[in-house]
Amino acid sequence: MSPQPVQESVQDQCFGDVPNVSPNAIRIVMVGDVVGKPGMRITCDAIPALREKWHAGGIVVNAENAADGSGLRCKDYQRLVDCGVDAITLGDHAYRKREIMQILESEPNIVRPANLAPNAPGRPHCVVTLADNTQLFVMCLLGRVFMNPCDCPFRAADRELSASPTKIKLVDFHAEATSDMQIMGRYLSGRASAVLGTHTHVATADQQIIDNSIGFQCDVGMTGPHDSILGRKVEAVLQATLHSIPTPFQVATGDVRLNATWFDAERTTGRCLAIGRICLHESVLNDYLKHRGKSSMSMRL
Repeated sequence: MSPQPVQESVQDQCFGDVPNVSPNAIRIVMVGDVVGKPGMRITCDAIPALREKWHAGGIVVNAENAADGSGLRCKDYQRLVDCGVDAITLGDHAYRKREIMQILESEPNIVRPANLAPNAPGRPHCVVTLADNTQLFVMCLLGRVFMNPCDCPFRAADRELSASPTKIKLVDFHAEATSDMQIMGRYLSGRASAVLGTHTHVATADQQIIDNSIGFQCDVGMTGPHDSILGRKVEAVLQATLHSIPTPFQVATGDVRLNATWFDAERTTGRCLAIGRICLHESVLNDYLKHRGKSSMSMRL
């Protein structure tokens, strides 16, 4: 079947009109790759807006670049949870900060890619109970095109999805190639509520509902500094590219935005009823927080 027309919401310079949650559904928000301190700051600050303005019943964050642009530290994990994030996914930098392994082994709301080696530290999927007692299945997978070697993501998806009777299921597909992502969206039609891509740090405009069943987007985009090259300072990346001299890539600081995707999942079946994108500038968010009488993380740090 052809992709179904979707209810779309691209919020940029202002919140505008946010669609109401579909009847008999819960809205889940997936926040794209969080990069460094700027990404952590806007993510934590945005939780009240995502709950109040976008009516998020569940919030999932890909945090594999939260620690200085690569990996996740224990303190960053705790900060996200304390701010109200329901579940956290990782990617190809899952173990870049070795300290996170203790969190991966002990905490029930964070997952490593399901198609790593079977004995890799951490959970291949999690099921979290949201504030209204809805259960949400969360899994992440690594793509294989232009990526480091890993096990088959399709077989891993089969295995993990069949292990849980949970109706509402979100798959974070951490992949490089859009073809890889589209294949996964089609492959999991009827078995997951949404397949949302991460990893490239570039938001795509292809959000859709496939087969009147599964929400899909090739990449949710980056949450962090956009006056950059994929979150890193421009000059350092240019120097390394033009002169072939190894150069540390520091996280940039300018034009901080949150990129996320929301989808409404029918409670009884798990199928996706609506999907849309969010692009939120930090300046707009700070105005909202000021109006609501809440201090931003940037003011507290």
